[in-house]
Amino acid sequence: MHTTESPVELAGVTRVYGKGDAAVRALDGVDIAFPAGSWTAVMGPSGSGKSTLLHCAAGLERVTAGTVRVVGGDITNATDAELTRLRRTEIGFAFQTFNLIASLTAEQNVAMPLRLAGRRPDRRDVRAVLDAVGLADRRRHRPRELSGGQQQRVAIARAMVTRPAVLFADEPTGALDTKAARAVTALMRSMVDERGQTTIMVTHDPAAAAAADRTLFLCDGRIVDRLERPTTREVAARLAALED
Repeated sequence: MHTTESPVELAGVTRVYGKGDAAVRALDGVDIAFPAGSWTAVMGPSGSGKSTLLHCAAGLERVTAGTVRVVGGDITNATDAELTRLRRTEIGFAFQTFNLIASLTAEQNVAMPLRLAGRRPDRRDVRAVLDAVGLADRRRHRPRELSGGQQQRVAIARAMVTRPAVLFADEPTGALDTKAARAVTALMRSMVDERGQTTIMVTHDPAAAAAADRTLFLCDGRIVDRLERPTTREVAARLAALED
């Protein structure tokens, strides 16, 4: 169990794209800590900076100013090698597009992060995580033989197999129908409740956000509001107010 009180912390984080008159301030002095064992949803209008926030927090993008700490270490000026090692050991990713390898089975896709980290996959561990996402009987199926919801669950299993301190999810229900989206959010909720998984999720789906412990709202690169365990209706109303 990872015990870092706030495994992800951003202090004064600014991210600027471009220069001079063409400069765009995607993040503007963001201060936020994500508590261990909690699930935080990040929402906002298009262009609000929510994906940039996720990418900077995960070390996928460099910040222009401020500091980023992940699992107790300052990654602001980390080398590419250090960031790669961090992403292979302490961070898991689940994206809207799944990013599964079409020629590999579900079991082989899940084992891939272990192989990339130079570890010999333990078949029992791989099957255990597939069982945890309800796909033990689909382990030999390739992505084309799985539904969208099943592919997303394979992607989450792949993110979880290394037992990361933090799971970053970027629109994990965005490509799913309502039933599949509910199944994925229920799975993510159980990982937080049963495993103490720290989860940070960008979403545009009020129902997905309402499954989280809290929802942060961004506008123009700043955190402008937050709700604790809101209802779907409360999330939708707050988001609509920001988009007006």
